[in-house]
Amino acid sequence: MSTTGVPAPAVAGDPRPMSEPKGRGAAWTEEQGTSDEGRRRPKGAPQASGKLQRADAQRNYARLLSAAMAAFTEHGADDTSLEEIARRAGVGIGTLYRHFPTRQALLEAVYRDQVEALRARADELIGSDESPLAALAAWLRALMTFSSTKQSLTSALLATIGKESDLLSACSKVLWDAAGILLKRAQQAGEVRADADARDLIRLVHAVNIATQRAPTDPGQSERLLGLILDGLRPQPPAATGSMGR
Repeated sequence: MSTTGVPAPAVAGDPRPMSEPKGRGAAWTEEQGTSDEGRRRPKGAPQASGKLQRADAQRNYARLLSAAMAAFTEHGADDTSLEEIARRAGVGIGTLYRHFPTRQALLEAVYRDQVEALRARADELIGSDESPLAALAAWLRALMTFSSTKQSLTSALLATIGKESDLLSACSKVLWDAAGILLKRAQQAGEVRADADARDLIRLVHAVNIATQRAPTDPGQSERLLGLILDGLRPQPPAATGSMGR
């Protein structure tokens, strides 16, 4: 489990065969778990230091996550091949398999990475000079961007791990906690109404994403709808008292 409470990826079963790429000559070997597929060395050549290998592995891991997220955004999680992700990342398919032995492991890692990024964004905004309401609005925009790709990722994950899985439950808690902290700051500053709820906000943002997917030719719609949500969060003026007509 990570420090933020999001479980590490489980290597779930994948119906697709996970064979290694063919065509490797007997005179070649790869630096285990670190180098790109194309960076091979002859047998007997000196291996890179452990520190260099670890740095190389970390770069490849980050490239693969970034490439996978971009591909899922463009084509959906179900319609993107692992070969396409490896190509975008600039690594070989064998390198992808070393980091993510199954398609499921990659889906889980991408989902977790995006949630971790939202948590980190909340921390960044809390430490910034933005007003509490402006910080909350900026985070909701980041959440809206995530929501645009979350649907295909979630559908693919639900097909194998279920809605009540440890991964999805832990990720939901991370998002609720981040939204709750930002919302409470804005409420304490008097910038947001006291009865606003963090989970309601997250649901509203997801609803905006669903609505805007049905109007893809109106790129400004999501920002307008978010503006309505933010306007509704502002403290309401006290209701007028007294009888009508006085």
